[in-house]
Amino acid sequence: MNCVTSSSSSAMEQYSSTNLEYDSSPNLEHGLTQNPPPRVLQPSESTESLNTGDDNEGDHGGRDNINHHEVKLDLTDDLIHMVFSFLDHKTLCTTGLVCRQWHAASVHEDFWRCLNFENCRITAEQVAKLCRRYTRAVELHLPGSLLDIPVREALRTLRSLEVLTIDRGTLSDAFFSLLADFPVLNRLIITEAALERGGTQEIHIHHESLRYLEVVRCRALRISVSCSLLETLSLKRSGISSAILSCPLLRELDVSSCHKLSDPGVRGAAISCPLLQSLDISNCSYVSDDTLREIAAACTDLRFLDASYCPNISLEAVRMPRLVDLRMHNCEGINATSMASLSQCFYLEALQLDFCWLLTSVTLDLPRLRHISLVNCRKIVELNLSSPALVSINITSCPILSRVDITSTALEKLVLQKQKSLTTITLQCLHLYEVDLTECESLTNSICEVFSEGGGCPMLNTLILDSCESLSNVYLNSVSLHMLSLTGCRGVTNLQLACPSLQKICLDGCDHLDRASFSPANIDCPQLHSLDASFCSLLNDDCLAAATAACPSIELLVLMSCTSIGPEGLLALQRLSNLTLLDLSYTFLTNLQPVIDSCPQLKVLKLQACKYLENSALIPLHRGRTLPKLCELDLSYGTLSQSAIEELLAWCPHLTHLSLNGCVNMHDLDWRFQASNSYSDSEPHRKQNKSDLRDDQIHVEGSPNRSLQHLNCVGCANIKKVVIPASAYCMSLSSLNLSLSANIQEVNLACLNLATLNLSNCVALEILKLDCPRLTSLLLQACGIEEQELECTIQSCNLLETLDVRFCPKVSSTSIAKLRLISPDLKRIFSSF
Repeated sequence: MNCVTSSSSSAMEQYSSTNLEYDSSPNLEHGLTQNPPPRVLQPSESTESLNTGDDNEGDHGGRDNINHHEVKLDLTDDLIHMVFSFLDHKTLCTTGLVCRQWHAASVHEDFWRCLNFENCRITAEQVAKLCRRYTRAVELHLPGSLLDIPVREALRTLRSLEVLTIDRGTLSDAFFSLLADFPVLNRLIITEAALERGGTQEIHIHHESLRYLEVVRCRALRISVSCSLLETLSLKRSGISSAILSCPLLRELDVSSCHKLSDPGVRGAAISCPLLQSLDISNCSYVSDDTLREIAAACTDLRFLDASYCPNISLEAVRMPRLVDLRMHNCEGINATSMASLSQCFYLEALQLDFCWLLTSVTLDLPRLRHISLVNCRKIVELNLSSPALVSINITSCPILSRVDITSTALEKLVLQKQKSLTTITLQCLHLYEVDLTECESLTNSICEVFSEGGGCPMLNTLILDSCESLSNVYLNSVSLHMLSLTGCRGVTNLQLACPSLQKICLDGCDHLDRASFSPANIDCPQLHSLDASFCSLLNDDCLAAATAACPSIELLVLMSCTSIGPEGLLALQRLSNLTLLDLSYTFLTNLQPVIDSCPQLKVLKLQACKYLENSALIPLHRGRTLPKLCELDLSYGTLSQSAIEELLAWCPHLTHLSLNGCVNMHDLDWRFQASNSYSDSEPHRKQNKSDLRDDQIHVEGSPNRSLQHLNCVGCANIKKVVIPASAYCMSLSSLNLSLSANIQEVNLACLNLATLNLSNCVALEILKLDCPRLTSLLLQACGIEEQELECTIQSCNLLETLDVRFCPKVSSTSIAKLRLISPDLKRIFSSF
């Protein structure tokens, strides 16, 4: 069903006259235009017939202005009706001004069954005329300010009206009497209205077919509702002090935030509706336990109750056995004794007790409870839940909660983060899959028994104990555990794992793990494929050897800042036949020979800030002779010399990802010479015989098979020139990041497939020459490039879509307009203007 929306207000002003006066007044039949719209040619007519001056249809000479090139439209009324059925009213108002045929189609009553005058600049007279024209309208949304006598009389013609919405304005008794003229009305909504001054200040609503009634934020003293079929009634935020209801079928009642409604008023309204199933009395501060007891006795089928912000409610002796959903936010009267009443709610499925300040303990044994929320219950100490259907627990900011006991066969995820006083957890959860106890600082070593075999969680897959600083000896024996995280557990000194299914373990920040020499640690996890031991500074060679022997399936190994590991420990990696990623960043590594000998399948090698790495350490990687599958290498923040980096770029064409961020010894990135030098010229110092190298296994520089795709040189302060010619054969290079390299002055690139170039914060940039036909993103934020240089550069980038020139001091607002003209395909230009 189409509805007039607020966005169509201007079109409605013009179109309302068109709809109403088309047939009766020649001067107004097209709204604000005095000339009639052009007539659409019929299939039997031709352009010549229009120019003969034949006025058979009385067009008042309008045909003389039709040119000989008018398009002939063969659109039947049925086809136009079908097309117009997809249009909203704003579009209908516009299309109705095209021609007579379209006007007749656009005003068809099928498209005007819903009349919405909200936020429309329309007069009461126009509203009255539209109502009289479209008497079959089923929905009406009308501002209360337009309800004058002519409009009310026009509304009486809407005998098919089903939904009526009145917002704002002043209502009189005559309006409520008018409702009897709508025999099929089933939905009435009155919002932000007030009664006429001098009246009784009482709302009387009597209707036999009404099923849904809203009287929201209205100013009245009393309300009387007599509707035999009414099912839903909302009086939310109204200023009433008394509500008299005669609605035997009412099932939903909302009197929330009716601050003037007294305790007897709430009681009388609710108990008069014996079939009531949903009751919202939130923010009704006068409601007491006595009222709840009477409501529970009268409304035996009550299933939903929201009594939030009712300070006088404690649920003492309140029995609601069929209650399903209970919300008690910020109820100061709720305490431990309230649990006796809740334990009688055998059908309860959802319980919210957030911000109940006096609640000290929760003990519930409810067979159907599925969801419970305890947020900011600052005095709660103990939680005991037994429910086979429990699937969700939300416990947040309960600072003195110390004991949790949960029994459930349906619970799959348990999150108890930042419970700083929590010391004891007892779980009997057969299907528990994930547990997150991050920053539970008081947890002791006994927690490991809960998650080991026989502890009550036989299906546990993921265990997160991050920043549990009281843990020291971690012993886990679980056949189901796949992932364990002990990140930031600085107190852990002894780790014993007997988890045959464990695939990933994270020990980042366990820097005291080897205080007991880690030799007593027993890791028996044959399926472990990921091990993160970052910042375990005391992890030594013996422990690494023991770990590799017990976990031969490791594929990802992170040993960042494990400064106690030496060559002997790295040689133990030969047991890891599936190892593909190795991170040795921030270690004292001097050469790569132990890695080369132990990890022939390695694909990713990260050596960030390995400041003691020798310049000759990378020579074995040249030509892919060793580590042939290596595709990603990270040498960021290292001290390798310029020559070592140049040789790496020239002789490792098999690398796809290379990071040289912050390499202080790298000066220029100039591949013009690398493309022309021969093997003997590049490596005159190498002692190996060239006959030892098989040409079918390696790629020399200048080969069109160079695989480099991503090159990162962020923050290389000594780079002044970057030149990558076409002869360097960087056909695969798609991303180049040179941001924060403040001294770069010249960038000259000829890369066929380069898509992203980042030169942000290259403040010294003066020359930018790009032969990159597939470049789509160019980032020049805070660069010192001149406007003319930038314009010349953009001309050669036909596919450029994104350009960032924010904070470029030499790029003006006029240049931005020129750039749009030069590159019309630009979709996004980020500038400071």
